[in-house]
Amino acid sequence: MSGHSKWKTNKGKKGIADAKRGATFTKIIKELVVVARDGGGNPDTNPRLRAIMQKAKEANMPSDNVKMAIKRGTGELPGVVYESVMYEAYGPGGVAILIDSLTDNKNRSTAELRNIMSKRGGNMAGAGSVSWMFTQKGYISVAKDKIKEDELMNIVLDAGAEDMKHEDNFYEIYTSVQDLEKVKQALQDKGVKWEDAELTMIPSSTVKVAGHEARQVLALVEALEEHDDVQQVYANFDIPDEIMNEVASEG
Repeated sequence: MSGHSKWKTNKGKKGIADAKRGATFTKIIKELVVVARDGGGNPDTNPRLRAIMQKAKEANMPSDNVKMAIKRGTGELPGVVYESVMYEAYGPGGVAILIDSLTDNKNRSTAELRNIMSKRGGNMAGAGSVSWMFTQKGYISVAKDKIKEDELMNIVLDAGAEDMKHEDNFYEIYTSVQDLEKVKQALQDKGVKWEDAELTMIPSSTVKVAGHEARQVLALVEALEEHDDVQQVYANFDIPDEIMNEVASEG
């Protein structure tokens, strides 16, 4: 499992506290507003909206919140206008970082994220500095105890997946952006539950980081992820499992 994907999975297993759940809802609402604005409020004709509605369902977000967010996006209700901004940065050890954000005030977000970076050993980088290292893909992780490898491979490859790997206790499935929902549907039809399923940015290469520097990287990524305007953080670190497990259990 790629370093950052494994880190997210480990952190997710700790459960969602009330404060954390509220922050998750806020991020999903922003996504719903923007995606409904860009592609319309009908999930049948807007696959991105359908995917985020599924994410909202998995997070146990009340359906009324989802409906209101979509109406704000389509203009049926008044709402805040959000701008999508992708920040690029370097963390400790030369780790490349992409910060996907939705903000109603770009200047404020830029200043606050720059402050987080400077306090934790990172630096903002210019446009194009690190984005060339990442490719957008669909990503699904399935626990190995849910299904046999051959059976899973047949399901996902028949549905259009590009690749499947395995490491530790998980299978990792990679798809094109367009085929993610089709592969998820195929798994759902077979009763296969996944741990994580999303559009993500996959790095072309990784940077090995260990010791104190590794902990710095994880602290930086977590601080960025907790910022209200940040939707996703992608990084190309390769950190030993024992360090990721220790840090995840400490939080």
